[in-house]
Amino acid sequence: MSEYVSYEYADGVAWITLDDAEHGNAIHPAMIAELHDAVRRSTADRARVIVLQARGKFFSVGGDLGAFAAAPGADNVSVFIDDLAEAIHRVVLELVQNEAIVVSVVQGTAAGAGFPLAASADVVIAAASAKFTLGYTKVGLSVDGGTSLLVHSLGLHRALRLALLNDVLSAAEAQAAGLVARVLPDDELAAGVQEVVGRLVSGPAAALAATKRLLRTTADPAPERALRAETRSIRDRAGEPDGREGVLAFVEKRAPRFG
Repeated sequence: MSEYVSYEYADGVAWITLDDAEHGNAIHPAMIAELHDAVRRSTADRARVIVLQARGKFFSVGGDLGAFAAAPGADNVSVFIDDLAEAIHRVVLELVQNEAIVVSVVQGTAAGAGFPLAASADVVIAAASAKFTLGYTKVGLSVDGGTSLLVHSLGLHRALRLALLNDVLSAAEAQAAGLVARVLPDDELAAGVQEVVGRLVSGPAAALAATKRLLRTTADPAPERALRAETRSIRDRAGEPDGREGVLAFVEKRAPRFG
């Protein structure tokens, strides 16, 4: 029985919901394993559209830093983050390369790995109150979760600004940047998603899948290489003093003291 991710399939649409609202849908190994299973179920069901959404106030607050901090010793933290990053990347890659059209629905905040997870969709729909932020360097880590793929959506210097300065991107700014397809009033989000999904699922499935494949291959012919580089980098940063200090400071709710 799934504890952190729920799955429903009907009429060609797979609805995958991050379902740990109490903890801000924080990403940890058990959640990402359930998410991976849900994506695979959607493939087995031959879904034409996958909707990735979340229950609660946040889409996702990102990686569970409390779990990072609980891993004793630099070596264990590095292994933990390496394994989690690889698991997240498998999900991102399957969504990017899936024959189904993927729609993500963002309310509240998509932070850390939650940001590129949402952005891995082909169509991103956001509530007007939604916000996007990375925040990795705040805790002494390099970017992860498919952040490098955002360069194709946002452009190099906007991606650098978000990654280095940890700026917050509003829903309107994300739409202006080309990342978000539609911004809807919060109370109209569900109806707007249904309208978009209805258009996609009633469209020509083969043509939509071929178009997605062509455009994504042109934008980034080797996403696996970029994701693997992210894994190596964040693993190495996690084992360094700044990485350990940044995560610990976040958990202890204090300013980090980087070397």
